[in-house]
Order: sequence, then structure tokens, then C-alpha cells
Amino acid sequence: MLEILNTLVSLDLFKVFFCCDLEKCHGACCIEGDAGAPVTMEEVELLEEAYEKLHDDLSPEAQQQIESEGVVYPDKDGELVTQIINGKDCVFVKYGELESSENSESSENSDSSENSEKSSPCAFCAIDSAYRCGRFHWQKPISCALYPVRLSKVGGITAVNVHKWDICQPARDLGKKLQLPVYQFLKEPLIRRFGQAWWDECDLAAKELKKAGYLD
Repeated sequence: MLEILNTLVSLDLFKVFFCCDLEKCHGACCIEGDAGAPVTMEEVELLEEAYEKLHDDLSPEAQQQIESEGVVYPDKDGELVTQIINGKDCVFVKYGELESSENSESSENSDSSENSEKSSPCAFCAIDSAYRCGRFHWQKPISCALYPVRLSKVGGITAVNVHKWDICQPARDLGKKLQLPVYQFLKEPLIRRFGQAWWDECDLAAKELKKAGYLD
């Protein structure tokens, strides 16, 4: 672990390669697992606002769940997480077709022109989709934006670790091919969470570690 501006950073941020490959995983992180996405108290109001704005984008089952139970619930550890349906799907998931040619991370990894013309059913975050097309002002919970990075508290200090989930093996494979470490793949959300100065320190640390042979 490295101490960077009052955080403890795992070397996995620099050692693990990662780049989401939606053509392979089909958005599985939004629909797998036994609990919803972790959220902060400040994000609950934003999720409620997103539900009001994006109500019609969600499935009838998701609408019913939110109307009955709210947008979040406490998980087994007492932490607030987004509501789920069917024991796994986040209520803010919507399904659609993924055009391979529009998936920049995956299209660079296509094996043939035939693959680039195919489309695949995929789970998308309704909030993120609305944000990207200018229909909503907030992107999504920071825990979602940061994945596979997970944050925890160690004696009052934030620990920054990389979570390894088998469904994300395609992302690790593509990241390795592109030689894209986690901290670079997540540059934008890491800056959103910790600030530009923090990310710059991470980038400097990565260069020093590589020079010293720790990342070979």
C-alpha cells in the first residue's frame, strides 16, 4: 500500500490492467451479485430525483419495487445500497442493444469486420445513459463509476483497493491487451472522487514504481 494524500492506495491500481468490454460481459456488473450498489447519504436524494425524472425508462418491476421500498435499502452490513429486483438486477438497469462499432473499448479489440456489425443485448444504467445524452445532470453513484475500485475506511483513512470479480475477466483481458492499468482507466471518476492533485500523485507514483521495477 502507498500513502497518497491521506489515502492508502493498493499497488493493484497500477498492476492490474482493466478496460470494460461490454461486448463480452453485457453489463453483468449491473445485474449480478446479492446486493445493490453502495451509495452515500448525499446520493440518496439524487437517486430519488433520478427516479422521478427517469421513471418511464425503468421496468414495471423496478417501478413497483421503488414505490414500495424506496430507492435504497440497508444491506447485511447496514450500508445503504440501491434497490434490486429478482434478487440481483439494480432497479436503475435498462436493457438495450449494444452496437459493437459504438463501443470504443471493445471495437478496438474486434477480431473481424463481421463482429463489428453485430449487436448484443446489454444491461445499461438508466441514469448514466440519461446523463450522457443530456437528460439528467448527475451521472451515477460514485461506487458504480469507480468499479473495480472499492473504497473502505482504515482507522479513519480511506483505503483504495481493486476488487476482482470473475464476471470482469473480459475487462482484465482487454485491459492487458491495451496495457491500461486501473488508475488510468478510471482517471475521470477517480478525479471526481479525490481531485486532480490526487490523481497526479498516483500517476507520478506509477512512473516511479515502474522505473524502480516494481510493475514489471
